[in-house]
Amino acid sequence: MNRVARYVIAALAVLVSLHYLLSFTHEGYGKATSLSGIKKTFLPPKASTQDDLDALYKAGHLPNATLSVQSKANATFVILCRNNDLSSIVSSVREIEDRFNRNHGYPYVFLNEEPFTDEFKKRLSVLTAAPMEFGVIPHDHWFQPDSIDEEKAKAGREKMVKNNIIYGGSVSYRNMCRFNSGFFFRHPLMLKYRWYWRIEPGVHFHCNLNQDPFMYMEQNNKTYGKLMATAPNPHPSLTSSHQGFTITMYEYEATIPTMWGHVKEFMKRHPEYIAEDNAFGFMSPDGDKYNLCHFWSNFEIADMDFWRGPAYTAFFEYLDSQGGFYYERWGDAPVHSIAAAIFLNRHQIHFFDEIGYEHNPYTHCPKLGDNWVNGRCSCDQKRSFDYDGYSCMSKWDKFMGLPSS
Repeated sequence: MNRVARYVIAALAVLVSLHYLLSFTHEGYGKATSLSGIKKTFLPPKASTQDDLDALYKAGHLPNATLSVQSKANATFVILCRNNDLSSIVSSVREIEDRFNRNHGYPYVFLNEEPFTDEFKKRLSVLTAAPMEFGVIPHDHWFQPDSIDEEKAKAGREKMVKNNIIYGGSVSYRNMCRFNSGFFFRHPLMLKYRWYWRIEPGVHFHCNLNQDPFMYMEQNNKTYGKLMATAPNPHPSLTSSHQGFTITMYEYEATIPTMWGHVKEFMKRHPEYIAEDNAFGFMSPDGDKYNLCHFWSNFEIADMDFWRGPAYTAFFEYLDSQGGFYYERWGDAPVHSIAAAIFLNRHQIHFFDEIGYEHNPYTHCPKLGDNWVNGRCSCDQKRSFDYDGYSCMSKWDKFMGLPSS
């Protein structure tokens, strides 16, 4: 061995000896020069998995939106409210954040017929890192149109008040129903989104939501989401699903005495919009009379491309021209529900059993499979409205060929 080689070997021996000495005597040096430390320096970090997030929960660390590792849909929460709804809106947002959105960071759009106060914006903005926008509803989208005969409308309101019909005398309530039926998805703040989840003041979310409902609907050809179970989709070639629900019930017939006649007239005029294998039979088993069943729209996850499309646009404009939002008291729930039943394939309507939801006085509490356990639900299954006498759930089950609970 020549002299140079001996010097090299000696130098290496000294370096190795120093490395081991420093590793044992200096913890920071040991971590930095370990194999795992070197990998962290030169290799990109491994994406967190759901198991990683679960481990954080068990350790008492509650991940926020910045820890989301899942794909996101082009979606938003939409909340129609007033400044005096502040405390009940804070409660609703806090619950949906705790049960779902802190892991996803979906944005919020708040809409009001007048500007939101700085106090309202401040109180909401501290609840989440998710983006929030606050918008004013255009005048023509909210207030009673000039085409309405006010004397006729006033007579209709007075009759409903006399008959003790809830909100029978309220013009503001009628404005809201018309806005939710035909305009919220046209608001400038909503135009950049495709999907929405409607949330109202003072509602409760009783279960952790372990799956993103927006992504579920987008990936499984759903359009309208509600709180109830549907059969598997046998038509994978269908365009994405449009609507989802959690509660289905009967409408108050005195509020919509002429609506069904107009629906049938529209169908007669526009057979081109009627979908194959639709859900019309759920609402009209005999093909003629309306059984008053509808999806309760205070919970709603849906595809705004459907509402913005030609079938629903023509349908809403036809109904709006009849004046029933003001001469009677047409609600957005039957309008949306009937449209979904006629213009969608039935398998594009989805029931979300796993979403524990309460809008006083009714509650949906998960009952299928392990949904209640997996969601760590706080609701009482015995109080679930699903098969109450005023619920239409058993009719949906029968229509879809599902076993009723």
